[in-house]
Order: sequence, then C-alpha cells, then structure tokens
Amino acid sequence: MASLTAGVASAYTVGGFSNGFVVPNVIHDASGTTAVGLVNQGPASAIYWTFFDQDSKHITDGCFEMTNKQYRSFVWSTEAGTATTGLRGYLVFAVGANTAGAAPQAKCVGTAMLASADVASGAQISGNAFQVDLAAKAVNFVPVIDGPLTLAPATQDLTTMSETSLTGVAGAAQVVAGAGGEEQFSMRYAIDGVAGGTDTRIVVWSTGNQNRTHTVNIYNNAQGRKSVNFDLKKTELDYFDPETIVGRPADYLDGFIEWTPTTASFGNLNASVVVYSEISVPAYGAKQTVLGAHR
Repeated sequence: MASLTAGVASAYTVGGFSNGFVVPNVIHDASGTTAVGLVNQGPASAIYWTFFDQDSKHITDGCFEMTNKQYRSFVWSTEAGTATTGLRGYLVFAVGANTAGAAPQAKCVGTAMLASADVASGAQISGNAFQVDLAAKAVNFVPVIDGPLTLAPATQDLTTMSETSLTGVAGAAQVVAGAGGEEQFSMRYAIDGVAGGTDTRIVVWSTGNQNRTHTVNIYNNAQGRKSVNFDLKKTELDYFDPETIVGRPADYLDGFIEWTPTTASFGNLNASVVVYSEISVPAYGAKQTVLGAHR
C-alpha cells in the first residue's frame, strides 16, 4: 500500500472557489459515467459548461442556474446528449457575465462572457468529480482543476468556445516561456508486465498542443535511471501506459517518471498542465488516483 502513496502531495490548487474549473477526464459508456458536484458560494449565477474532445474540439455545451449556497449534481451520461457514448474529453465550467469583468448573469440567456480573473463580481463556484465504475461497483476520484480561468480576449463568449478559447487554468502547473518557466513532474507508476495485473495509466491534460514524443527519465524504486520516451497523440487530453514504453528495463516495475517539459513540448505555447496516475492493483480492488507531483 505504501508504494501507491509516493507523489500524492503536490502544488496543484484544488478545492477552492473562483469563476470556474476544469474536469480534465470525462467519459460515459456501458461501464459507467463521470459525475460532478458543484457548490455555489457566490450570488445567483448562470453556470455555463462546455465539453471538448481529447483534441479540444467543441462537442456540446449547456447552461444551468445556481443560487447562493446551492449544491448541484451533474451526471455526464444524463447531460451529454446523443452520439457521445464512449467519447472521452474534458469539461469546462464557468460563471458567465454580459461583458468581461461585469457581474455574472443570473439567467441562462444572451451572450455569456467570462467574469474577470480576480472574480471581483463575486462569482464563487467549486467542484469535485468521480468516475462511476459499474463493473467494479466503485467510484474513482477524478481531479478537478481550480480556476480562475483565463480565456483568449477574442473568444470570451462562453456559448461558442473553441479549441483556442481556454488559455490558462490557475490551479494547474504553469509551463511558460523564459528562464525558470519549466516544471518538473514526477509521475508514479506500478506495473507487473502481466495482462490484467497491476497496471498504470498516466493521464496528461494541458492547454497546449502536447501531441508529440516526450523524452523523460524513468526511475525504479532503487534509484535506477534510464532515459526513454512516451508519446501523446491527442492535443489536450491523452494518457500512456508505462508498461508499453519501448526500452524500459524489464525490472522497472515500481517507481516514477520524471518529465521536464518546456513550451516547445506544447507547440511553443505557454501551457497549464495537470498529470496524474490511475493505478489498478487487483488485490486492492478499486482504481487508485495518484496526482503527479511537480516543482
């Protein structure tokens, strides 16, 4: 059990209130669905949501209203609409205003603009999420990335968000251009080389274009090191299996992967980045979610 806990502590901002948040990994299919819970600690507001696929293509969106002190559940299989079964992506929730920086709208009407980053209007929402696993009769923790959210100035309309709209999420790690702008991630893995045994899936979400080969150092639990690569094929949400990394020493079964991306790793864009590991150990039953620490 101790091997799962290394790397849990991190500097991501979670559990706060702001003008919005991101659920970075969302899907519904025959095996279950993502469920989100929202709390509003601000004035009555219109809450706009948008679902993007793994390449940040806009798929569908909607709006609902929340009053002060209200809790609301959001079950993705109920909200998603037709032809979305098995489609993986991410959700952005944001408080809308008529103009940038203005007080949030209380009703889901008209053009919705993102409230100012300092939430001067009083917008205060927060969320949590989990993945329902019907086969295992379990729920698995899904990290939620706190805002404030930053949108590109020319595309602030929350009803027509595109792949270039969301440019920053304050609760994520920030990889920016210039000296000192790198972040070093330590991503946990535990594997056994056996199908259906101990497995790890490392999830990477970012606001950049991450679809390329990334060179990293992989460490075992005895401080052994080797340089290897992992591939991300989707631009903003993807995952990889450490068990399939080419060149990984066969006895590297428990440890971490050290990744220090630069803006070049994200198509020469500044990027907000979150990584976490989903570790399945048959003896423990439910899947364990381990945040990737960063510094």
